Amino acid sequence: MAHINLPEGFPGIRGPMQFSPATTKPMRELAEALLHAPNTLTPGEREIIATYVSFQNDCYYCQSCHGSTAAHHLGGDFKLIDDVKRDFHGAAISEKLKALLIIAGKVQQSGKRVKAEDIERARDRGATDKEIHDTVLIAAAFCMYNRYVDGLATWAPRDPEVYRAIGEKTARDGYLRPAGEEPVDAKF
Repeated sequence: MAHINLPEGFPGIRGPMQFSPATTKPMRELAEALLHAPNTLTPGEREIIATYVSFQNDCYYCQSCHGSTAAHHLGGDFKLIDDVKRDFHGAAISEKLKALLIIAGKVQQSGKRVKAEDIERARDRGATDKEIHDTVLIAAAFCMYNRYVDGLATWAPRDPEVYRAIGEKTARDGYLRPAGEEPVDAKF
């Protein structure tokens, strides 16, 4: 049960977004800019960063939604997302993305943990300053999003099909949705 009275049927961040429309628009715009808008990192790579940080923060809703969105961007490769969460060093992702995930993981713990050698490793593997910037901002933003979701004890369905449907829609449509979206049935 959520810590505050949130609208029924809206899991995870969707409940607080229905509760507080004034903050919804800028939060959606930030997610769109970070994860879906044109960038040299693919939407799948950026969603992997969001998924990894959410996994490290133990935010079930966010890691499930963004993991599914990443998988849909990557042709339905849900196993890859599980591999990244389990051990990204051994996952079938680029060395550049691995270096960026090291940075994201350090930001998740504390921004001060990121060291010059982490940045150099990412650059040596082809990351641009913009990609490093965006990785840090995705990681920082997802610490905020995760704490928003879990700090209010929002509802998170356990049915993987709910997240597959959310991920497919998000991969296709992005994060800018009109207010008043439909509630999510636990069975979807």
